[in-house]
Amino acid sequence: MKTLIIEDEQLAADALAAIIIRLRPEAAIVASIGSVEEAVEWLTLHQSPDLIFCDIHLSDGSSFEIFKLVEVKCPVIFTTAYNQYAIEAFQVNSVDYLLKPINPMEVARAIKKHEDLKQHHVSQELSNLRQLVQSSQPQAARSRFLVKNGQSIKAIPVEEVSYFWAEDGVVFLVTQPGKRYIINYTLDQLEEQLDKTAFFRANRQLIVHIHAVREIRPYFKGRLHLLLQPAPETDIIVSNSKANAFKDWLDQ
Repeated sequence: MKTLIIEDEQLAADALAAIIIRLRPEAAIVASIGSVEEAVEWLTLHQSPDLIFCDIHLSDGSSFEIFKLVEVKCPVIFTTAYNQYAIEAFQVNSVDYLLKPINPMEVARAIKKHEDLKQHHVSQELSNLRQLVQSSQPQAARSRFLVKNGQSIKAIPVEEVSYFWAEDGVVFLVTQPGKRYIINYTLDQLEEQLDKTAFFRANRQLIVHIHAVREIRPYFKGRLHLLLQPAPETDIIVSNSKANAFKDWLDQ
């Protein structure tokens, strides 16, 4: 059983690999990958493994982006530290879902489920995966955010947001005039709540509103350099794996 692990925490990846080998000594861990960009590149260049264990939240965004950017031809078992997803949907379908910290007994159950269904239901598993990616999108996008403004609280409509910026573990909402407000959401959480026609996850630090993109310039190795309004303090680079999706989003 050739197994690919997509996990951005090396200790967690090593622990999962050890559990898999202990449960199935004949298994081979073909690679351990820590980002959406690396996963897309690996899956593009290599033969499909038999099974993928995939963390939902990676260093550069949601792993669901992987399945939008490259065709995945094998079953996937998702892992995550968060429980806000539709766990029941995974449990009744052949694509499984494991909550962290990973329990070896749950890994054993998931592998056994995969093996039992492999001969007859691989196509159904991939259909379930596509439905999962689609259903993971929020039913209703956020229309405003409450932020602290001195001693008071104010509501900022999403139309006034230029981008969300993560820095040193803190996420800022940046408005069109350039005002910054701390908000109590991660970029992963925001990505699930925002209208994807208006906002794009450019990289691990930035979700940008389409109206904030003033100009895009070619950058090294197929990447893009973004000029935003208001201008951030650092250069904003979009990876080559996201460059085409970003240009398609701008051209919608």
